[in-house]
Amino acid sequence: MPTTSPYAHLRQYVVSRTITIDDPAVQVERGDPIELVRRLKAEDTGLDIYLGGGGKLASSLLPEIDELIVKSYPVVAGGGIPMFNGGFQPTLFTVTHREVFSNGSQVTWLTRS
Repeated sequence: MPTTSPYAHLRQYVVSRTITIDDPAVQVERGDPIELVRRLKAEDTGLDIYLGGGGKLASSLLPEIDELIVKSYPVVAGGGIPMFNGGFQPTLFTVTHREVFSNGSQVTWLTRS
């Protein structure tokens, strides 16, 4: 059986106009994802918003992204999903921290400049 709630410890939203999910732990958001993020940011919870999704969603939310956490691995795998898949929108971020692991993997934190 497929997992519909991979982050059970978090409030979960799926942005889609076509799918349905029969799981009370997951809310399907059919409206504008920017409006969803702005509503969540306006809440006084002190919690971060984590985006797990494809490049089209990330590209549409770029104006609201304050921080990026980029994981990279020393492997070339060929084709894949772009991190941001939309119009050309140069947006400056500053590296604030980087961890390098013994196998060459890295995690880099970037904050909007």
